[in-house]
Amino acid sequence: MPSASSQTKSTPRFGALIVTIVAIAAGAVVSGCSGQPLSTREKGTLVGGVLGAGTGAIIGAAVGAPGAGAAIGGGLGAVTGAVVGNEFQNQEIRESQTRGQLEHQQREIEAQHRELSRLRTERESTSETPHRHHRRRHHRVVVHTEESPTE
Repeated sequence: MPSASSQTKSTPRFGALIVTIVAIAAGAVVSGCSGQPLSTREKGTLVGGVLGAGTGAIIGAAVGAPGAGAAIGGGLGAVTGAVVGNEFQNQEIRESQTRGQLEHQQREIEAQHRELSRLRTERESTSETPHRHHRRRHHRVVVHTEESPTE
């Protein structure tokens, strides 16, 4: 039969475990209700909240208040997770914009290559045909110099 002191030691751990399981289940239910995939910011908030609640429950259990520890830890974890998730989401947006710019530039380069190829083909086809109107004219340049009278 367990003694009274062993029951008080296991109860806070059990309470922390229950709070952590409830937090994870609540996060899964909330994320499943929207019908759309979670954004990076939302994932960060959810993960931070769950980890914070679990950690807070464990720390709170050590001082005899696992519920309060879970609530405080969950709140702080959710805020921290939202900040981190927001930064990750902003980075994803910047990378997406950069990819879009690179793709646009690549399309421009390909269009310029096609235009250069077209111009080269056009130039080669015109240089192979005889030109009647492009005779070279040679001009004779006469330079007059004045000679000084000899004395």
